[in-house]
Amino acid sequence: MKLTHLNLNQLKPSPLNVRKSGIGNIEDLIASIRALGVIQPLLVREKEGVFEVIAGQRRLAALAKLSDEGLTEPVPCAVLEDGDDAIAIEASLAENIQRLPMDELDQYAAFSDLREKGRTVEDIAAHFGVTERLVRQRLALANLNGGILKLYREDKVNAETMRTLTLASKAQQKAWLKRYRDPADYAPIGRQLKLWLLGGAQISTSAALFDVATYKGAIITDLFGEDSFFADASGFWSLQNEQIAARVEAYQSAGWGEVVVLDPASHWPEYEYRKVPKKKGGRVYVAITQGGEVEFHEGYLPEKELRAKEAREKAKAEPKVPSVKAAFTNAASNYMNLHRHAAVQDKLVHNEGIALRLVTAHMIGRSRLWNLRIETGRADKPETAKSVESSVSRAGFETSKAEAMDLLGADEEERPDHLVDHSWMGKSVDDVFAKLCTLPDGQVLKLMAVAMAETLEQGTDLIGTLGLMMKIDMAERWSCDDTFVDLITSKATLLSMLEDIGGPEVANAHRDSKGQVLRSLIRQFASGEGREKVDGWVPPALRFEEKPQVVSGGEDRAAA
Repeated sequence: MKLTHLNLNQLKPSPLNVRKSGIGNIEDLIASIRALGVIQPLLVREKEGVFEVIAGQRRLAALAKLSDEGLTEPVPCAVLEDGDDAIAIEASLAENIQRLPMDELDQYAAFSDLREKGRTVEDIAAHFGVTERLVRQRLALANLNGGILKLYREDKVNAETMRTLTLASKAQQKAWLKRYRDPADYAPIGRQLKLWLLGGAQISTSAALFDVATYKGAIITDLFGEDSFFADASGFWSLQNEQIAARVEAYQSAGWGEVVVLDPASHWPEYEYRKVPKKKGGRVYVAITQGGEVEFHEGYLPEKELRAKEAREKAKAEPKVPSVKAAFTNAASNYMNLHRHAAVQDKLVHNEGIALRLVTAHMIGRSRLWNLRIETGRADKPETAKSVESSVSRAGFETSKAEAMDLLGADEEERPDHLVDHSWMGKSVDDVFAKLCTLPDGQVLKLMAVAMAETLEQGTDLIGTLGLMMKIDMAERWSCDDTFVDLITSKATLLSMLEDIGGPEVANAHRDSKGQVLRSLIRQFASGEGREKVDGWVPPALRFEEKPQVVSGGEDRAAA
């Protein structure tokens, strides 16, 4: 089991949930969550990309109600792993939660007392059966002005306002208290309070194109959203606009004819644009949000503009002939179109070679009915992105993509980042199909395989199935790096990994060691520095292996 936070839209009730007679009245529970947040984690199990709630159906229903009121905070969850006993874990969590004071300030006092005795946040969370994030949130109350704490004790401000004020500086807290105590003034609460603290804009530090160290204003850390924000919006925009201007100049120097900076109030409607190479007049569009995020869309032209240009070129190329008024009504044309379509459909299913080329053309070219999306594989952390980009697997796939684009005759300077690019090099399905008809089946299959790989969804059970079918050995493609080891925060998981790479004796000898020590030992076994190197070690979760079948209730068939 691991404790984590999940978004509400990632959760759904499990058919294994023991509560079958409805959720009953949850108004008291809603009031408790509104005041204190979710104290006891929901017990969940991952299945096909979502998390089924095995225990916590009433809490889930209460959170769904609160989401209608604007509550968007992630939900603390205990994620079951293979072999976990759900009943035992639920009982353990319930027993630990009974030790936890039910008032936020009492919780702060209990956590603070253990902190002063040298206990880490991880230790405190394990002691009470809560997440480390909740512990950090409660300890943040130490930064609050005593007057604000008094208002909360007297039920004059709610928990949400108190939590938000933990983001405020001491001066801001005093200013807010002054406004609260002034009958002629108004002290902001809720979302307005956060906007007041952030100078009217919530601009995350993750949006900065510049080095955050060059920003001279204050940065406010949001312990509840696990993000940080620029307190001085004007200071942010001054630095951000400098970077945008520098990027625009770099694009112009690189030969892009036009760089269009869109108004922050507008949005980037990609469906209204078509991919066009730089050599053919493609522009760069810079989309800026009011939250400070900036995206650079390279090589696009408006669809409307391109269609008008294509119509003009077609009219210019075709010989002028006397116009003849159409002899058919729209209804008659529709009749004939449908009959022709039905005839082609019937014949197509018996012409596999043509169908193969049509499927591939629809995946690559521009079609009104097909809308494929690239699996970008967005990384949660820059270190993860760097690790994947430098892997053997990514290098091999990029080589295959380049070979596929060569088959289509793409100029190396003009080719897009992806084969599946909605309108590949500005070509329609007809254009791509015509090209594919000149290629042998083997090359067309190669193109289809690359297009399929680009649109293969990550994180699904299908990935495991494909890995087994293709007998992928991750030891040939992956080696243990610092990024991976640093991402493991659960001590139980680290011990399990240490046992797998170093053996039971080493793991048992370090049952009481800190996570930092366990990570160091795993690195030593993986690298051979300080320990005998374990060649080809891959953690079980990263391997492609047959998983033991599970019956209803979470019992292992092999153990039954």
